[in-house]
Amino acid sequence: MKIQLNYQPPSQIETDLLVVILDDQTRFHDLTGPLKETVSRLEAAFKSKKLKTEYFTSLNGKTGPKNLLVYSSRLNPGYNIWENFKTFVARALRSARDHGFGDLTIALNTDDAAPFIGKAVEGAILGGYTFDRYKKEKSDIHEMLVQLAGLKAYDLQNRRYVERYTIVSNAVNEARDMINEPGSVVIPEYMAEAAGKIAKESDLDVKVWDEKRLLKEGYNGLLQVGRGSSHPPRLIKLAYRAKKAKHHLAFVGKGVTFDTGGISLKPADKMYEMKGDMSGGAAALYAMKAIGKLRPEVNVTAIVPAAENFPDSNAQRPGDIFYAKNGKSIMVDNTDAEGRLILTDGLHLAGEEKATHILDIATLTGACVRALGASVAGVMGNSPELIRSVIRSGQNQGEAFWELPLPEEYKELLKTPYADINNIGGPVAGALTAGLFLQEFVPEGAAWAHLDIAGPFIRDKEWKYYEAGAIGFGLKTLVDLAERFNEYFQ
Repeated sequence: MKIQLNYQPPSQIETDLLVVILDDQTRFHDLTGPLKETVSRLEAAFKSKKLKTEYFTSLNGKTGPKNLLVYSSRLNPGYNIWENFKTFVARALRSARDHGFGDLTIALNTDDAAPFIGKAVEGAILGGYTFDRYKKEKSDIHEMLVQLAGLKAYDLQNRRYVERYTIVSNAVNEARDMINEPGSVVIPEYMAEAAGKIAKESDLDVKVWDEKRLLKEGYNGLLQVGRGSSHPPRLIKLAYRAKKAKHHLAFVGKGVTFDTGGISLKPADKMYEMKGDMSGGAAALYAMKAIGKLRPEVNVTAIVPAAENFPDSNAQRPGDIFYAKNGKSIMVDNTDAEGRLILTDGLHLAGEEKATHILDIATLTGACVRALGASVAGVMGNSPELIRSVIRSGQNQGEAFWELPLPEEYKELLKTPYADINNIGGPVAGALTAGLFLQEFVPEGAAWAHLDIAGPFIRDKEWKYYEAGAIGFGLKTLVDLAERFNEYFQ
């Protein structure tokens, strides 16, 4: 997809489709002549509720736009204007494709519209995504030309927005590709190879532990979970180092490339979605691809413990006990609570790397989905400041996080007579006991937050500017946090 800036007045641009977005608080367009009159009438119709859907019409002018498409934020009152704007851009792109158009132009030629240039880029790139690798008929939406009709007075800012949001949005789509691939394709070694490519493209350092090195160094969480699979586990590290950094931020992304549940086998219904149980790992890897290009002034390390959780004669059994890297013994009460086991290895490595602030991101618990639904992720941790920063960065990027507590008294639920800690806490408060479990393996002195993205990592149908399938949820928040880190933490 080609995205370019255009500083002609929208009514004079030769384009197949002019897109105008209306909002009661923000005016995005400055039109003249018959176009201005038409849009004014439509604005009144939206306000009076006579018009309850987007408006499309062909234009009869000999020059300028051939067709007009108008949206109003009144059509989507459940979202703020930033999310509505991206959604309407995505819908406009798909409408242009369905009409057989080769290009479209978004009207953004006002002072108020200048901050939305990047959001238009995001809406176009994320909205133009489709996973058709295994389909006979391929989409041609990537061939569309998207013009952003802005103001030349903001040219430098506009170009920065276009560059930044292109980098991040393309990274999100690459993460979505990885998550949407079948589990037979994305195995731990595949993720390690992808990390190598990312390191090369974004000038990062990469290190991978294979199964022999994991055994030698005692990364038993990965070894336990991966015992039942013919594809051995990997521990992946990508590192970005800034020239002048006061802090060190680590992302620990769960990379279970397929989760059958192991001996504690999952039900068959929608088990295919467990190809996405490495969504946290994909978000961490491709966030690093963007971070390496954007070069924020904070050191960032991504750590992805990757394993496949399968049942066979070598698989770990309920009741097995092993020692984590920090010396604590863990009883595996349920082999389907495997993500937290491999995260113990990732958290330990983050400590070895001397990270000052650690975020783990994981599709961890069904309990979090039941509590918050499919659109909101849970966040909890030992640092209120870090939790607030995650929530704020999520809000900046249209990814919702809700803080959950870590009640000290619930640690009782993780007790077992056979080891230092049990890997599950019983039938209630599952998201909280998972967080409490992870807290036992957080390096001493590190600020830590746990992001449970089990709800929003995948969608059954189109949602906002995303098509059905993987979302790449959390990646935009991780990048935003890295970019604003010195603003959040003085």
